[in-house]
Amino acid sequence: MALREIKHYERDKVLRKISRPVEKINERTLTLLDDMAETMYDADGVGLAAPQVGVLRRIVVIDVGEGIIELINPEIKDQEGEQVAMEGCLSIPGLIGQVKRPARIVVRALNRHGEKIEIEGNEVLARALCHELDHLDGVLYIDKVEPGTLEKVE
Repeated sequence: MALREIKHYERDKVLRKISRPVEKINERTLTLLDDMAETMYDADGVGLAAPQVGVLRRIVVIDVGEGIIELINPEIKDQEGEQVAMEGCLSIPGLIGQVKRPARIVVRALNRHGEKIEIEGNEVLARALCHELDHLDGVLYIDKVEPGTLEKVE
């Protein structure tokens, strides 16, 4: 495993590009998953998408305190409700803002073994799933922030 550089939204255009599906899960895919998890934990994050480390593939890792979730080619299958809360991003250090997200979300994806899985997330996990899946389509939370709520933090 290795730490990867987290791309910055002001410098790295890769964050605005649409990621391609993973066609085959191979050793490179597994190494990427491991590296992304290590990078996320090292940066004290709760999620990381492959574009954030410069790889345009549909892969995310998330851990909201319940253990690592690895998703390959994730797709939102259902969502309901609404929540508004502060968000930040490892690719946008020093800023947070309020973003409206679904309160509940269901995502289908493949795991590292190529098995189809379904993840249901509520509240914090729903927010993290939406945030990371947005990265796969070149969307950043600052694109969705409620007007007047973006603020600097240390």
